[in-house]
Amino acid sequence: MYIPVIGLEIHAELLTKSKVFCNCSAEFGGDQNSRCCPVCTGMPGTLPVINQTAVEYAVKAGFALNCEINKFSVFDRKNYFYPDLPKAYQISQLNYPLCINGNVPIEVEVNGEKIQKNIRINRIHLEEDAGKLIHDDYNGVSLADYNRCGIPLIEIVTEPDIRSAEEARAFVEKVSLLLQYAGVCDCKMEQGSLRCDVNISIMKPTDSQFGTRAEIKNLNSLKSIVRAIEYEIKRQSKILDGGGKVIQETRRFNDNHGDTKSMRSKEDAHDYRYFPEPDIVQVNFTDEDLAEIRAKLPELPEKRFERYTKEYGLSEADAKILISQKTISDFFNGALEVYNNPKSISSFIIVELLRRVNLGEVSMDNLPFSSKDFAVLVQMADEEKVSKNDAKTILRFMVETGKKPEEIAKENGFLITNDTGKVEEVIENVLSANKAIVEQWLSGEQKVFGFLMGQCTKELKGVCTPKVVKDSLEAKLNSMK
Repeated sequence: MYIPVIGLEIHAELLTKSKVFCNCSAEFGGDQNSRCCPVCTGMPGTLPVINQTAVEYAVKAGFALNCEINKFSVFDRKNYFYPDLPKAYQISQLNYPLCINGNVPIEVEVNGEKIQKNIRINRIHLEEDAGKLIHDDYNGVSLADYNRCGIPLIEIVTEPDIRSAEEARAFVEKVSLLLQYAGVCDCKMEQGSLRCDVNISIMKPTDSQFGTRAEIKNLNSLKSIVRAIEYEIKRQSKILDGGGKVIQETRRFNDNHGDTKSMRSKEDAHDYRYFPEPDIVQVNFTDEDLAEIRAKLPELPEKRFERYTKEYGLSEADAKILISQKTISDFFNGALEVYNNPKSISSFIIVELLRRVNLGEVSMDNLPFSSKDFAVLVQMADEEKVSKNDAKTILRFMVETGKKPEEIAKENGFLITNDTGKVEEVIENVLSANKAIVEQWLSGEQKVFGFLMGQCTKELKGVCTPKVVKDSLEAKLNSMK
C-alpha cells in the first residue's frame, strides 16, 4: 500500500488585450506568426515594457486564492534553448514572486462521504508564455508559431498536499472556477489557456520522507490529469514492488495510449541559470495599491453561495448548481435585475435552460437571448400570461430563433387572454355534449368533474388560466342544481 504525494504547477494565461511585454494582440488564434513583433521574438536592440494590467490580474488571482501579496517583486531571466522560445530565455520570477502562501479549499468524496480539505499554494508568479510547436510526423518536420509567445501567464505552484487523482481534479476545477470569477483567465483547457504539470511520488505509510518524484508535463484536460496520475501511481508502485528504484525525471503523457514516457532524467535536466532581468524595473506596491486592486475583485463563488442561500432562500443544492459556472451565476444575477424572484428564476434555469444546455442544444457562452429576455419569460409564466407548458415551448423557440418571448407568444397564440365570454361559450358546448356526465355530477359523482374540466381545457387551448376555467365550470354546474 502506497500513499501518493502530488504537487501541481498550473499555468493560466491572463485575459489581457495585449501581451505582457509588448503591444501585440493576446487574442487566441490568428494566422501563424501574425501576432508577434521584434520585442516578443527577442530581436536585438528591443526592450520589454511590462503590461500593468497583467500585474494587476496576477494580484487578483492571488487574492482569489487567499495568497499574501508581496509588496516588492522582481523579474528574472530563465535561460534555456528550445525552438518555441526565440529569445533563448523566458522572463519569469524566481526569488521574489508576486504572491505567496495561499490556500484553496476543495471537497472530495471518499467512501460516499464528502471530505473538506485545504490545498496550500506555495507561490504565484508572472511570466511570459512560450510559442507553440506543430509537429508534422508525416513530413518529419516541426513548425514554430510564435503568436502565443509573450502572452502573460501566471504559474500557480502548490505544496505537495494532494493525495489522489480525484483531489487533483477537484483542485484544478476549483482554481479554474476562482480564476474565471476573478475575471483574469477564461480557463479554456482545449485552447491551452490553462495547462498543468504534475509532480508525483509515492511512499509507504511508515516512511518519514517523500519518495522520488516524476514530473509530467503539459496536461491540458481534467481527464488527462486524472489518467496520467493514475498511470504514474501504478508505474511507480510496480517498480518499487519489484525491488527497483524510481528515478527523478520529466515525463510526457500520451493521451492515445494512456501512459507516460520519459523525456529527460535528472542528470539531463536544464540548469536555467536564473539572473535578475536587467530591462524591467522592480514592482512595488503600497497598502493603498493593494486595497484598490482588491476592491476591483468581483464577488467570488463562496460569497455568491452565501447570498443565494441566506438572502434568497435557495436550497444548497440549487445554489451549488448556480455557482458551478460563472456564466450561469452571472446569467442568474442579470435575470434578477429584471424580475426579482430568485426561486422562480433559479428553478427555470436549472430545470429548463440547463436541460437544453446538457442536451447540447445551446451553450451558456453563446446564448441567443439575454438574461433580461429570460426573466421576462419567467415573469410571464408566473403571472399566468402564458401557461407553464407553453413557457417551456417559448424557451425552445428562443433557443432556436433568438426572438423575444413576447413576440413568440403572440405569433403562436400562447398568450392567455382570460376571455370569459369564450369560456362560458365553451362550457355551454361541453355540458350540452356530455349530458350524461353532467347528470352523474349532479347526482353526487364528483370524480367526473375532472373529465369535464379536461374537455373545456382542450377546447380553450390556453385562452384562459386553469383557475378561471375551473371557477367558471363549478359556478355553471352549481347553478344547475
